[in-house]
Amino acid sequence: MTQLIPQKNLSGDQIEELKQKASENFWPHARHTKDMFNEVGLQFVSSAKGVWVDDVSGNRWFDTLAGMFLVNIGHGRKEIAEAVYSQMSQISYSPGGTVTPVTAELTHRVAQLSPDKKSRVYLVSGGSEAVESALKMAKNYQLNVGEPRRWKVISRRRSYHGTTHAAMSLGGGGINALQNYGPLMPGNIHIEQTDSYRGVCCSKPGGCTLDCARDLERAILHEDPSTIAAFIAEPISQSAGIHIPHPEYWPTIREICDKYGIVLICDEVINAWGRTGTMFATEHWGIKPDITTSAKGLTSGYLPIGVAIASPKITSAFDKDESSTFSHLITFGGNPAACAAAMANLDIMENENMLENSTTMGTYLYDQLKTLTTHQIVGDVRGGLGLLASIELVKNKETKERLDKNTIRRANEIAIKHNILGRVTDFIPISPPLCINKDEIDYFISQMDSILTEVESTI
Repeated sequence: MTQLIPQKNLSGDQIEELKQKASENFWPHARHTKDMFNEVGLQFVSSAKGVWVDDVSGNRWFDTLAGMFLVNIGHGRKEIAEAVYSQMSQISYSPGGTVTPVTAELTHRVAQLSPDKKSRVYLVSGGSEAVESALKMAKNYQLNVGEPRRWKVISRRRSYHGTTHAAMSLGGGGINALQNYGPLMPGNIHIEQTDSYRGVCCSKPGGCTLDCARDLERAILHEDPSTIAAFIAEPISQSAGIHIPHPEYWPTIREICDKYGIVLICDEVINAWGRTGTMFATEHWGIKPDITTSAKGLTSGYLPIGVAIASPKITSAFDKDESSTFSHLITFGGNPAACAAAMANLDIMENENMLENSTTMGTYLYDQLKTLTTHQIVGDVRGGLGLLASIELVKNKETKERLDKNTIRRANEIAIKHNILGRVTDFIPISPPLCINKDEIDYFISQMDSILTEVESTI
């Protein structure tokens, strides 16, 4: 039997041995394979609790992003491991033509928590698969209702919907995608993003003209409404900078989609499960999407899972006869162990009032973040809906000139020196576990204050 290396307080020789093995065979996500362990490189972590992560040398780190916008209940909850172990001790995979009780229970529970309680829940392995499934579902729906020419999908520039090829194409891909992977998937139309700081439709926070919503109708008319299958967008886009949309933005989008017979897909892979203080972010604007995609926080990352939640309007088009069947499957969709993790995760969220804590602590976090606007490199602070916020960094507040790449690299190095786990680009996204408390927020703000001061001294 393979003997696993103890994870805590490794010796220097053991750490170097692990680094050597990783350097030889590990292919990290979105990092150069020859440069994994530099000043801003990977950290070997061994355990975690709440918002804190410990590395193999015994150092403690503050997790600003809840892993990758997903560890909503916090790290180290043994209840999840116990639920998964109990399920796997009974059955760990349901063969074709079968379903386990826990899978049935989860789909019902998710539907009852969703904007439309009569929805059906299509289970997959993660966010990219949920989006891909939703796209196929929307196009297949249009075919089933007698609209075979509808195959195009409208999305917003700078959005993020996953890394598979179709999902990547939805956000416009960016220059790196075009260079590295060739042409994007055909039929993807891109419109204006909500942006209260730099957007062409908003001169200042609260000054939205709703022209970004009307850009959807312009695109529909330009492309011919009879060719458009769906519109997809995140209620609050993390990749675009975490801008809270105008209160009438989403109702306007819903109205436009209804007017032209277009399927509205809301991508809540990041937004759902308490991140914005509600189970689903669309609850803030009182709209019901036709399809909602979600993943991440449904298990708080303890096991992979994803869902495409389809309203009765959509599902009714697939129950006529065999020819209307949604002929699509995912190997690990509905995995019993992942479903058990999701059930235990939802229990913790509800029993410990994490949605309420997200709202209360989100307001406190936003108020404290605004104190950082005294720094010359802080151009904007955004937040106010749950524990999802951001700090936009600039070289010049008046012109909104962006920081150069070298300064951003130094900012990352300084953040790591302060034992902060997260991202520093043109903006710093902030999405901590929903169990965070005031003392932990105060600690984070004090660290950010020091980091920003040190970065300013290098410019």
